[in-house]
Amino acid sequence: MGATPADDAETLRRFFAPDGRLHTMPTRHVKRLLVLDHVAQRFEPGRTYAEREVDAVLKEVHEDHAALRRYLVDDGFLTREDNVYWRSGGTFAI
Repeated sequence: MGATPADDAETLRRFFAPDGRLHTMPTRHVKRLLVLDHVAQRFEPGRTYAEREVDAVLKEVHEDHAALRRYLVDDGFLTREDNVYWRSGGTFAI
């Protein structure tokens, strides 16, 4: 049986402060994917971003924005080519 939306919300509450900043990166991969999906929602589908724009968005979420950017790329939430990024994964609103 998979996680429910309530379970997902509780997991996000555990890793994000009330102000929306990520205070801890989960070590369990399943939870990390949930956190990364939540962060990826800050990027508009179909839009490209310069690396400095990605960093500006991620600095609002976590002080180690470079590590967060790597996680997003490595896990397929963002794609990078020639220092241009775009959202390529995660959940999308229908």
